[in-house]
Amino acid sequence: MKSFYIGNLEIKLPVIQGGMGVGISLSGLASAVANEGGVGVISCAGLGLLYPELSTDYFKNSILGLREELRKAKEKTRGVIGVNIMVALSNFSDMVRTAIAEKADIIFSGAGLPLDLPSYLDNESTTKLVPIVSSSRAAGLICEKWKHNYNYLPDAIVVEGPKAGGHLGYKNNQIGDESYSLEHIVPEVVRVVKKYEDENHCQIPVIAAGGLHTSKDIYRLMNLGAAAVQMGSIFVTTEECDASLAFKQTYIDASEKDIEIITSPVGMPGRAISGEFIKSVKSGRERPSRCSFHCIRTCDYTKSPYCIIKALYNAAKGNMKKGYAFAGANAFLAKKITTVKETIDLLKLEFQKAVKKEGKKNKK
Repeated sequence: MKSFYIGNLEIKLPVIQGGMGVGISLSGLASAVANEGGVGVISCAGLGLLYPELSTDYFKNSILGLREELRKAKEKTRGVIGVNIMVALSNFSDMVRTAIAEKADIIFSGAGLPLDLPSYLDNESTTKLVPIVSSSRAAGLICEKWKHNYNYLPDAIVVEGPKAGGHLGYKNNQIGDESYSLEHIVPEVVRVVKKYEDENHCQIPVIAAGGLHTSKDIYRLMNLGAAAVQMGSIFVTTEECDASLAFKQTYIDASEKDIEIITSPVGMPGRAISGEFIKSVKSGRERPSRCSFHCIRTCDYTKSPYCIIKALYNAAKGNMKKGYAFAGANAFLAKKITTVKETIDLLKLEFQKAVKKEGKKNKK
């Protein structure tokens, strides 16, 4: 696996750990991946719930919690640490400003188009900006808007396909349509990005994401033009993952039939591991009594069957009766708890085998 650059940051291992909330990827997992040469990513989603002792204000706790997680990560690694900030968050601006002020290496931003993200930078900022898109059209729009409005182009672009875990930027009828697969989308985004690279004499690496779980997946997407991959589910079942053991066991116990598309309270389809809570939602037994904070802009608790942030928080803490696990389409491949190092070493080994196999095939 070749290193690549995001701005002036050299990424030794072309693997970005996906940002997973609530409480799945914090400083523990992020620093462990960064120590192996990849990009470790802290998720901002629900941070206010994770730090209730700091104040009685969810949004203030989110700011203080992000500062704390970045501080912890920097104590554990000298590697590259990113922050995942969803555009859909009500406190998007607060999280972006905090990440930049605390000198996070990279901001990854999706769940909406981060059209104004460069506006938060100043002359002293060192944080790189990486939007997450689900189409070449979105990639082109962001490049055009950023260049025209801020004279700034993305430092990289993550292309997330329909096999990702969590909220999906696709309609239900698109999720299983091969026309929307990474194999189709990645080359399209690479072509769109090349226009801006050539015009501005820069590099904008394309990072493939969504359901990638093996070295064969990595090799296949890199052959289609991706400079790197983003992987989330594969790191859930590591010792360093910040979620509870019960949450990790849910992945290990899952079979392919357990992974399904659900309707999220935020109005988007999502991919999750089925369980008692999801069955309870479908039967109409779940209903939030009130909303203490409006953390996601598109969520209307008066019409929603449950509070998604609390459900994800409960699951991460191990209470699967009160929550559920988002997961990529191939999360069922997880078989046991490993360390991040063991997981990455295996990816490297299998990738080398894939390269050698392809080399032999080409000689024939």
